[in-house]
Amino acid sequence: MDAPDALRTDLLPREHPVRLIDEHGRLTEDDRYAAPPTERLLEAYGALVRGRRINEQANALVRQGRLAVYPSSHGQEACEVAAALALRDGDWLFPTYRDSVAVITRGVDPEEAFVLLRGDWHAGFDPRAHRIAPHATPLATQLLHAVGVAFAAKSRGEDTVVLAMCGDGATSEGDFHEALNFAAVFHVPVVFLVQNNEFAISVPLSRQTAAPSLAHKAIGYGMPGQRVDGNDVAALLAVLGDAVENAREGGGPALIEAHTYRMQAHTNADDDTRYRDREEVRAWEERDPLRRMRAHLLAEGALDDATEAAFAEEADRTATAMRDAMNREVHPDPEDLFRFVHAERTPQLDAQWAQLRDELAREEAGA
Repeated sequence: MDAPDALRTDLLPREHPVRLIDEHGRLTEDDRYAAPPTERLLEAYGALVRGRRINEQANALVRQGRLAVYPSSHGQEACEVAAALALRDGDWLFPTYRDSVAVITRGVDPEEAFVLLRGDWHAGFDPRAHRIAPHATPLATQLLHAVGVAFAAKSRGEDTVVLAMCGDGATSEGDFHEALNFAAVFHVPVVFLVQNNEFAISVPLSRQTAAPSLAHKAIGYGMPGQRVDGNDVAALLAVLGDAVENAREGGGPALIEAHTYRMQAHTNADDDTRYRDREEVRAWEERDPLRRMRAHLLAEGALDDATEAAFAEEADRTATAMRDAMNREVHPDPEDLFRFVHAERTPQLDAQWAQLRDELAREEAGA
């Protein structure tokens, strides 16, 4: 007689997160996951350098009034980069509002990636062209859409895999439960990447769950869960790559919990000094993903001054493109608010546009 599913241990995550490179850049052996080739790690390090520069430039643009809001991923760049690099061109990425670095790393032009955060009415890029869904601000809503795309791909017999990103706060939402339950029941090719950065705005992880880890939630749905050091890009590439290819081969969904830390405030509108200690933040500086990968590549003799300079120049070009794009004045057409709601404008929208047009005309006449 077969053992009941409740006794399966292969769904359980490890007691300690998977780590392939420690805080000092030293390679560690793992029974299951192998470190990616040096060429792959160099590519990832270049993306990390670019990602950090994106975060720095975005914060500067907020202070200059050129971005309305920016949820920084400073300190979480390894998760961002690995999420983008783990996918093939035909796969789909479903990001959150904090995942601009992942969106740009996957190929979206920086100007298009920041349109939404500037306060425009649309996402800024064509989701179909890039196979990236628009940034999702409501927690966990994108997970349902991700599962829907994965279900459709499976139904059509495609080898598409969907990677859905969320934070620890999203795991407290009903949409998270519905997405994971549907994904497991219908065995769809989707990988859920939870960036556990310890805080959902001001709410610490201890107030989000009593589970041993967020990855342990997976077994309740009948899918495997795994924990990974979210500041180790090598481990992330290995764990996510394994989960993505397993899903592509028909192995079904997986939940990956990346243990990382939000080094800066939730957004520029947040004062994180009200709910967390500075010593805690400083302790995580020693685990910086860029510092760790740089130390490893230097020790391996794979990183030289010329390569570092090339990475820095590429990062500066991206920052310059962001700055130039956000400094250009935008002259939106007010009618766009009504033009793209339906394929054919309804009488109600016509009436609303007429009302707004009259108000704008009176303001212009009064000026």
